[in-house]
Amino acid sequence: MANSASISADIAGRYAQALFDLVRDSGAIDALSGQVDELASAYDSSADLRELSVSPIYDRQDQEAAIGALAEKMGFSPALANTLRLMARNRRLFALPQFVAKLRGLIADTRGEITADVVSAAALSDQQKTRLADTLARKSGKKIKLNARVDETLIGGMIVKLGSQMIDSSIRSKLASLQNAMKEVG
Repeated sequence: MANSASISADIAGRYAQALFDLVRDSGAIDALSGQVDELASAYDSSADLRELSVSPIYDRQDQEAAIGALAEKMGFSPALANTLRLMARNRRLFALPQFVAKLRGLIADTRGEITADVVSAAALSDQQKTRLADTLARKSGKKIKLNARVDETLIGGMIVKLGSQMIDSSIRSKLASLQNAMKEVG
């Protein structure tokens, strides 16, 4: 399974790098960034799009027509729309999540940004997000882009992943640590 994940990442990386190089030369990085976020949101929220990208039921023409219609409806740039159509034509839509992740990474590197994945027990207010981003920016020396989501099973607190570092201040993990300590005593 790790081998197929590696292959998907490699395939997605080539498409993402080609698109990024094309867009970078035209100076439309900001527009691409917004469109990539919209594509990721559409993929995450649409079971039909996820099904289209991985199901062998749909042939190349069906995938290309559907992804082309989606790109047109969402107002994607010709470069992104053509890349998505090419991925469909070559039966590579299964690598769409890795494609989005790779593009986000390339855009962030160009901007000097780093993405922090934040999972909290309750939704963060805009003020809390700003304070957290400012604190992480001071620690890392880079601009921070927050990917925030809610996981109520944390009970309280949050988990912050910044690059290879992870800070877990959730009550769930503290309770798990306490439970392990209690098992050692008793």
